[in-house]
Amino acid sequence: MNTAPRIGIIGSGAIGGFYGLMLARAGFDVHFLLRSEFTAVASQGLRVNSAVHGELHLQPVQAYQSVTDMPLCDWLLVGAKTTSNAELAPLIIQAAAPGAKVVLMQNGLAVEDELRPLLPDSLHLLGGLCYICAHRSAPGVVEHQSLGNVNLGYHSGPAADAESRQQLLEQGCDLFKTAGLDSIAMAELNQARWQKLVWNVPYNGLAVLLGSATTALMGHSESRALIQAIMQEVVEAARACGYPLPEGFAGKLLAATDRMPDYLPSMYHDFMLKRPMELHAIYAAPLAAAANAGCAMPRTQMLYQTLCFLEQRAR
Repeated sequence: MNTAPRIGIIGSGAIGGFYGLMLARAGFDVHFLLRSEFTAVASQGLRVNSAVHGELHLQPVQAYQSVTDMPLCDWLLVGAKTTSNAELAPLIIQAAAPGAKVVLMQNGLAVEDELRPLLPDSLHLLGGLCYICAHRSAPGVVEHQSLGNVNLGYHSGPAADAESRQQLLEQGCDLFKTAGLDSIAMAELNQARWQKLVWNVPYNGLAVLLGSATTALMGHSESRALIQAIMQEVVEAARACGYPLPEGFAGKLLAATDRMPDYLPSMYHDFMLKRPMELHAIYAAPLAAAANAGCAMPRTQMLYQTLCFLEQRAR
């Protein structure tokens, strides 16, 4: 009996394209649901120009324009932006095999909480925290600058006890490890999401507002000080919400960013291409959680309000 999992990719931009290609390259049975990029990927394949792994090309690609043409998948990796989650729910349901594992490889807070009511109870829902510098440069083409590890946390579903949840998480981590990517099972998903927000909140918003990538932001004393202050604000909010982060966590992220290649976060690309920015998941949700815990985030609030203005004006 063949027990190899069938993997579906929903949202094949930078995240879905990179991880889907890496998994397919490792020998997994991977299927891609595409919309605007279908014609390009079906004819030319998927490409990842990676500073880490070299120039990678997947051709042919098991690509589909309609979810009704896809086979049912045991694992569904959702790489689409959080702004489209409500409309993705019916696609996830149609593509999911019985008892499928759905992994939201998205930024922000509470994204699983908001999608869960739209899915049947029989599906496992996981969060996937992607630590990667990558962006899409053309239909079916991903530029990968560095990193690529994925941490997984269990949100909800049929796995009722800690042991079965841990076993399922380790199965997911093994998929990525087989593809040559680091992956860790996280005991507390919300804590992992707050950790990622410590980086995402300052750099995404400031990249848009100041039109600058990480090297310039880190190289100016005032912008660097602002980044550090915003990071600490997020750390304090996480603590107030019951998710204390490791001592000196913000400083470690600053040092890690110093070592990164010059990088423009995903929100910058969304803004420049006039796509909706993930303002709710990255800003509104953590602001609401912090306020509910009695914790003010004035700098984060300012970022959110100015980004809302820019997005409304762009529309």
